Amino acid sequence: MANRIESALERQFMLAEGPHAPPRLLAAMRHAVFPGGARIRPQLCLAVAKACSEDAPALSDAAATAIELLHCASLAHDDMPCFDDADLRRGRPTVHKAWGEPLALLAGDALIVMAFEALGRGADGCSPAQLARLPALLALVARCTGATDGIVGGQAWECEPRVDLSRYQQAKTGALFVASTCAGALAAGQPAAPWARLGECLGEAYQVADDIRDVLGDAVLLGKPVGQDAQHGRPSAAADLGLVGALQHFQGLMQAAVDSVPDCPSRDSLCRLVRSESERLVPQVACTRLLEEAGMVLASSHAGASSASALRGVAG
Repeated sequence: MANRIESALERQFMLAEGPHAPPRLLAAMRHAVFPGGARIRPQLCLAVAKACSEDAPALSDAAATAIELLHCASLAHDDMPCFDDADLRRGRPTVHKAWGEPLALLAGDALIVMAFEALGRGADGCSPAQLARLPALLALVARCTGATDGIVGGQAWECEPRVDLSRYQQAKTGALFVASTCAGALAAGQPAAPWARLGECLGEAYQVADDIRDVLGDAVLLGKPVGQDAQHGRPSAAADLGLVGALQHFQGLMQAAVDSVPDCPSRDSLCRLVRSESERLVPQVACTRLLEEAGMVLASSHAGASSASALRGVAG
């Protein structure tokens, strides 16, 4: 599946390259996308398509590619000085650090356009019945990207004086997870609704995990700066619930994600994917240690030191 995702992304860039394309812009776009992180969103999209008896792989690939390009675009923008002013992403300089702010902004914008180009091209070679799925896919991906319930709205909540933490998490992180699971079903010609809950649980869990790692993590191991939530005054599950409460909430969300996987021939493999992501994000050894030593963790400003080593390998 990983090779399938990388090949689909590379094909999209090959279509964009040509003698009239600004070479530095394309290089900045590639910097934002390659090498990727865990690629969990496109993995989910393809896994759900397979679970729904995938019959239009080109359409599934297009949906998975579009969602990953949108995710990478959001990271390029999120890292810019007007938001996080981050130096690192995935263990190397962020796009604006490597290519400058103007190209980082334009690269993010261009990746958003490329995402919808990819989705449109997914119709090539489809049968009329498969082609009929495209409007719903376009509407879903657009909604999960936009200002009301999508990642743009989620980022914008950071600019508001007050915000509901759950709403913020659902938009900023959860929207593309919902897009991933629901797009996989739609691309395979199946209803999206049974798969929405899985995306919702995973999306919120990812944001909670990010909040936990922002407190406990090591910038070198995570591949990006830590302590950003407190520095920028952003909504955070760790700040709102306390570190122990955030850990318990994360565990509950991941279990809810497992429980929400609909009955299908691939249910066991999907549940394994969810569990492996849970361990990758916040290793069980870290959860157990901190929950057992909750009093010490809450009292000590150096609590993260004993558990930072357990967070190795979670960059993505």
